[in-house]
Amino acid sequence: MAMCSKAGLAGSIYGTLTAAIAPLLLLHLKWRRLKGLEDAQEWRQRLGSASIPRPTGPLFWFHAVSVGEGLSAIPVIQKCLQARPWVTILMTTSTVTAFIVLKRTLPHGVLCQFAPIDTPTAVNRFLSHWQPQAAVFMENELWPNLLCTSAVKGIPLALLNARMSSKSFKRWSFHAARPLVATMLANFSLICPLSTAEGVRLQLLGAPPTNIHFAGNLKYAWGVFNFDGVRKLEETLIKELSGRKVWLAASTHAGEEEVIARIHKNVRQDIKELLTVIVPRHPKRGYKIQRDLSKPGLSVVLRSLQEHIQAETDIYVVDTIGELQQFYGLTPIAFVGGSLLNGLSGHNMAEAAACGCAVLTGPHIGHFSKMVGEMQRHSQLSIEQVSGEDELQHVLKELLSDPVFLKRRQEAAKYALTCAAVGVVETVWKLLEQYVLRSVFSPALV
Repeated sequence: MAMCSKAGLAGSIYGTLTAAIAPLLLLHLKWRRLKGLEDAQEWRQRLGSASIPRPTGPLFWFHAVSVGEGLSAIPVIQKCLQARPWVTILMTTSTVTAFIVLKRTLPHGVLCQFAPIDTPTAVNRFLSHWQPQAAVFMENELWPNLLCTSAVKGIPLALLNARMSSKSFKRWSFHAARPLVATMLANFSLICPLSTAEGVRLQLLGAPPTNIHFAGNLKYAWGVFNFDGVRKLEETLIKELSGRKVWLAASTHAGEEEVIARIHKNVRQDIKELLTVIVPRHPKRGYKIQRDLSKPGLSVVLRSLQEHIQAETDIYVVDTIGELQQFYGLTPIAFVGGSLLNGLSGHNMAEAAACGCAVLTGPHIGHFSKMVGEMQRHSQLSIEQVSGEDELQHVLKELLSDPVFLKRRQEAAKYALTCAAVGVVETVWKLLEQYVLRSVFSPALV
């Protein structure tokens, strides 16, 4: 199936180029599989080859590139299952970590597959097999072959939690790319941006104003939705954590762990029972983190090796997949990483708040600055954005030394998150019904 003709020269070039380099992409996929970066059993799904038959009846397709985007779609999926139990839900993702986490987390009966790479052959193979009646894309998933071929096949599309940063806007504003992005955005029957600024950028790039509607941030809804279902960690670990002054550094990137280690050494001078838990953004970095942080004389143990926390343990590295929220539920203070160093852009703070943590983050948080502002409007104590290493150390020591203030910060974070989540899923669902689902399902079933 050719790409939409309205995409112009850029669309024609993109379609021709991706078709031409498909053999190279196949080799690249095989290389990634050998490196453990693709699922050894399911990697052919990336070529559009499904691992299971398509069930009969209507099918609603959700796509999210990675863990955070996929989890934020789950409250909407749950709403769909309640409102339309006869509809099959398919979730696709692009990363191995997301695939593992989502297969564990998705409601019973939801199918999970890898998304196809954006070549004409893979996309056509995928769509011909699954034949979805409607599709939801999360955040900023703009793949020309996938979107335009879906539109040509008559599949109504929605873009939820839509993001368009100033950097992405400049990239898509390049003259040759404008017809292509305008065509992709025009294919969406519904676009729900995360902010007014992003809504304006999307319109300037060609999204029809009548298709843009604001509904709130589904990341808030996921935090509230999932909190009660957090799986318990083993009793042995809980006992090992008891009696220690524990704080968590979550979703850290390379370079941040060294900062966290320095803070630990300094704060430990006053708080002897301090234990720092680090959950790196990429669990495969666990061995390197242990090796690097052990050099300054710290005792560092890895969860993946089932190493126990001893009295002398300084840092516990959780280098496993899908356990971050469980550790949020065990620790009173959470610093959300990806935010301390230049070039980073922050991570979702809603899960930490939902679990009742006092939430800290660094100065480099990109579009998550809107989340900080929204939650602080509900309570100034909900999230503390520190300016850097020195302030993080100061705030951490203050929280660990003052249980009353720590409790206030924990309660404020959970309260602000609960307030921010009110009505988001209901609003999104009503918009999906109005702009997407009514066009593909019988009015009698709506």
